[in-house]
Amino acid sequence: MGSVLGRILTVTTFGESHGPGLGVVVDGVPAGLELKQEEIQADLDRRRPGTSDYVSPRREPDQVEVLSGLAGGRTLGSPLALLIRNRDARSGDYADFSRLFRPGQADFTYFAKYGLDPQPGGGRGSGRETAGRVAAGAVARKLLAREGVRVLSYTLAVGGVRAETIDPGFAETDALRCPDPARAKEMAALVDRVREEGDSLGGVVEVVAQGVPAGWGEPVFDKLDAALAGALFSIGAVKGVEIGEGFALAGKRGSEANDQMSAQGFLTNRAGGILGGISTGEPIVARLAVKPTPSISLPQRTVDLEGKERPIEIHGRHDPCLCPRIGPVAEAMTCLVLAEAMLFHHSRYGRGK
Repeated sequence: MGSVLGRILTVTTFGESHGPGLGVVVDGVPAGLELKQEEIQADLDRRRPGTSDYVSPRREPDQVEVLSGLAGGRTLGSPLALLIRNRDARSGDYADFSRLFRPGQADFTYFAKYGLDPQPGGGRGSGRETAGRVAAGAVARKLLAREGVRVLSYTLAVGGVRAETIDPGFAETDALRCPDPARAKEMAALVDRVREEGDSLGGVVEVVAQGVPAGWGEPVFDKLDAALAGALFSIGAVKGVEIGEGFALAGKRGSEANDQMSAQGFLTNRAGGILGGISTGEPIVARLAVKPTPSISLPQRTVDLEGKERPIEIHGRHDPCLCPRIGPVAEAMTCLVLAEAMLFHHSRYGRGK
């Protein structure tokens, strides 16, 4: 049940980190959408490992195969089945941890729920599962593009280094996806230093949806910000989500927090593009608190399957900071939520609303 997202645009991911492959089935895409396999691949290339010194060196081409739902560059209206084969899994790297719970990972909770020994690479709980999400998000991105909606992201902060200026174009050229040319080297140097110490870093990723018209989303239980927060929280390393100024609003007065209006529209966007669960027409802005990569080579304490205390040191291919690869996943989840809201809005109120 937990592998399905959406009611109109339904997304089902499948596969494990060290299985033969993984992927996604996307149902509900209207027939006739222009879509190229290369467009899906472009988003996957932004997420895949082995692309820089700041992501896992696992060498996966993440080459997408379209099994159904697409012909002649247009969707058929039938389910899109997208497959990504695993090419560089090294299950032997996890042999020493087959009976140990890795700190910060889902090994213990999966054992408590399913009674299964820890799976190589985390199995279904691995961040590798997000490849299917990104493939699906590329389809949703094409749906949104027809409405003039653009979704982008960048690494706002890593550790104590925070971007002061935002240049999304520069972020696409930077290994850590830092949007501030003046802080990029400082951010990279911090990650280098912490990695040499055998440790890892967390950070903040910001995702922005531009061009969303006013009126998307439903009140009360189906609020757009609730759906967006839930989708972003479903990303494994995300431990906090805020919309607009979020927690900073808790320390302000109403006169400081409100987005006042003029005849030309909103004067500010502290609400982050959503009021009452419905889009305002301003950019939708969300920030994700990303925890440090739990797989570190420093000595830690844990227990085995029998509850006996054991020391553990984790060596292998791991990201020193997850932020640069979380960005494309956050974009994908945002695209999926917005595409679902768009399709629902059109089905109920028509395209002219």
